[in-house]
Amino acid sequence: MIKMSKMHKRVLSAQGALLVLSALPAGAALAQAAQPAELQTVTVTAQRRTENIKEVPVSVSAIKGEKLDVLVSGGQDIRLLAGKVPSLNIESSNGRTFPRFYIRGYGNTDFSLFASQPVSLIVDDIVQENPILKGFPIFDVAGVEVLRGPQGTLFGRNTPAGVVKFESEKPNLKKVEGYYNLSYGTHGTTNVDGAVNVPLSDKWAMRVSTLRQHRDDYVDSYSDLAKTNKTGELDGYNEHAERVQFLYTPDSTFSALFNVHQRTTNGSARLFRANLIKKGTNDFADGTDLGSIVTNALNYQDLKTNGANLRLSWDLGAVRLYSITGYEGVDHYGSRGDIDGGIPAGPGRIPFQVQTASRLTDLSQYSQEFRVESKNTGPLNWQAGVYYFNEDATGGSDNFDSVTQAQTSRVVSNQKNKAWAGFGSVTYAVNDAFSVRGGVRYTDDKKDFTTLEHTNVTLIGPAGVSESKSKVNWDLSGTYKLNPDVNLYARVATGFRAPSIAAASATVPVTLADAETVTSYEGGIKADLLERRARVNFSIYDFEVKNQQLTVVGGNSNVTKLINAKKSKGQGAEFDIEGIVSPALRLTASASYNFTRIDDPSLTVARCAQCTITDPTAANGLVSINGNPLPQAPKWIVNASARYGVPVGDGEFFVYTDWSYRTKINFFLYEATEFTGKPLTEGGLRVGYNWAGGKYELAAFGRNILDQRRITGAIDFNNLTGFTNEPRTYGVQFKGNF
Repeated sequence: MIKMSKMHKRVLSAQGALLVLSALPAGAALAQAAQPAELQTVTVTAQRRTENIKEVPVSVSAIKGEKLDVLVSGGQDIRLLAGKVPSLNIESSNGRTFPRFYIRGYGNTDFSLFASQPVSLIVDDIVQENPILKGFPIFDVAGVEVLRGPQGTLFGRNTPAGVVKFESEKPNLKKVEGYYNLSYGTHGTTNVDGAVNVPLSDKWAMRVSTLRQHRDDYVDSYSDLAKTNKTGELDGYNEHAERVQFLYTPDSTFSALFNVHQRTTNGSARLFRANLIKKGTNDFADGTDLGSIVTNALNYQDLKTNGANLRLSWDLGAVRLYSITGYEGVDHYGSRGDIDGGIPAGPGRIPFQVQTASRLTDLSQYSQEFRVESKNTGPLNWQAGVYYFNEDATGGSDNFDSVTQAQTSRVVSNQKNKAWAGFGSVTYAVNDAFSVRGGVRYTDDKKDFTTLEHTNVTLIGPAGVSESKSKVNWDLSGTYKLNPDVNLYARVATGFRAPSIAAASATVPVTLADAETVTSYEGGIKADLLERRARVNFSIYDFEVKNQQLTVVGGNSNVTKLINAKKSKGQGAEFDIEGIVSPALRLTASASYNFTRIDDPSLTVARCAQCTITDPTAANGLVSINGNPLPQAPKWIVNASARYGVPVGDGEFFVYTDWSYRTKINFFLYEATEFTGKPLTEGGLRVGYNWAGGKYELAAFGRNILDQRRITGAIDFNNLTGFTNEPRTYGVQFKGNF
């Protein structure tokens, strides 16, 4: 039995009321409908097997089909998923590269090239460990799953907060088929993607997928405050990515799936704007013009990645054996920008000029997993396996003179990371109504970090450090079928994140954050309602992280270092509802409440240079962060969508709208008036017509249709520099299937 806090009881009561209010009108409309269609069963692989989402004792959301197509229509990168399911946030201070993920408020703001994150991104069964790998564009994807809470027994690497899981569409032997998709919108935003599946024989099939994205530079760049000297335009991008897959199935007992992929992107780095935030508030400064910028630094970003994986499967009768081999690499990554956000004259006060670049010159990641799972028809089933991970990354940072553009300092480091694990899980059906599942994993993780080069930087302390940790994680869950349509579940799980290492800078040595562990309690209900014309999921949770790794960025100087908090805590709830109101109208709604708190009375950090601190300040000038929420952790995330379609001619006219809302966020570990991001509401609208049984579709779309601009991140060590979310985009799109 999970013990509920007062907060949990309040949330449960409020969400129960929301469930009743949401279900009653839908039920009334459904009762009047003329036998509308059922909702399709949603399957997920949250437990490494394909299962009905209702049967999985984990808080999980899936984004598939039309909803996913609508979200990607505006040409945005992976950050478009932020707030689209309960408890998920994604942000970046590096633009379209280096996204940072947060689940239930638990994540990592570290922008180091060697940073680790407690949310793991897994694409086609391969972990994308380095943050530079996490931004691969979304195209020809069968679905996205968001698994909330520790997933440390079945998935490789660090997963104490959860997993975001992508699965590409796979080749098939049935027929030649595919799709093409073309859109054009604001600022010359062009999105072209498509795929073709070709059976090569009765045993071989191939699927080729491709993506091209472009946006014009549309922000005017000036070198003077009077804006008389225009030096160019910024904030555009060019991106292309390809994926080629081959499927070999000689018989019913063996299959091999080979996948090779690459990504190339270039364009502007993040646009930092000096004194964007009005002193003493979290508003835009008076006179802000987001259509222009004053800067004296070079600004660019380019990235090239590649990878391949091989997934083998053998049916051995009583068991099925899997081998998953993966390689991911970065050929080159470079990002350079004006961190102070202006020129010596402003805008506003700029104590010193800062122009920096990050470089990842080489990264190679290899992983191998062998897993065997039972195929029993009886009450007992199991799976077990071993996992190996090897990463070698070299990269660093440069500083530049903003007048001459000459390099003034450089730090280059190398990190080698090796890990292996053994894992297993057992599921047992006690009776027709009740089943239990338990899992365990042993992980051994070692990192070797070395500073290779330090030009005009005096190292403090050793040039490198080595650290090794091992840990046993486990989870235990139970599912009870209240009736054929309603399941109750409870889960307790532990998680582990290996130690992290941050590179040295002029005033900070190489820093090491010790391993963190998490224990999470969760319970919920999953139900099909109204003869499967509605679906409801609800969960509550409570977690505690011990020795949490936190990143101190800035303060009063341009530094990054790692620290550990004794504890941090999180509590909350998640709610999903989906329903067919009538044959023409479908609705979805979801919400999450995430309360996080740092629990370490002795923990202090450097404060910002010019902001209005709201935390207690010690005699030494450092700021206490005890009791503060975790960064980038909104308390509430709410989203909803509606689709209405009516037959017209031999096709359908439809209107689709989706909305997401999140409450305020903290940018840093300390709390300051200026560095508290305002609530954000983003809406999308799509109006179109499809015909020939859905084979063709023509639509007009808009993303962020309210054009609500918000400051989503900041630089604190110099001035009130900030950056913003994406502007409104609207355009037209044509899709075809064959």
